[in-house]
Amino acid sequence: MPANPKYLNKNPWQRMAKITAGLLGGYFITALLHMILAILLPWHQEVLVTTILSFFIIWCFLILLPFTFNNGWKVWAFYLIFLLVLSLIYYFILPYNPFIHE
Repeated sequence: MPANPKYLNKNPWQRMAKITAGLLGGYFITALLHMILAILLPWHQEVLVTTILSFFIIWCFLILLPFTFNNGWKVWAFYLIFLLVLSLIYYFILPYNPFIHE
């Protein structure tokens, strides 16, 4: 059964915004989240080893998430705000990075 045309967005800019938000924004959010987890959790080496599997799972979820929104630019705004929050967290916990100060 094909998709109902009234739910399909014909604007290529919206499609591009959703695809780039999913691929690029999702990748950066996932990477930053795993960097924060590697610093905060007490078992740093194990986090880095298991990052491969959890990175892929979270990134796949963040690739699909933009397609649930109507507007691709709102997804970009949501991802950028989330990236800003994660960047601030990373900035403030960076002095406690065990990989730098071991």
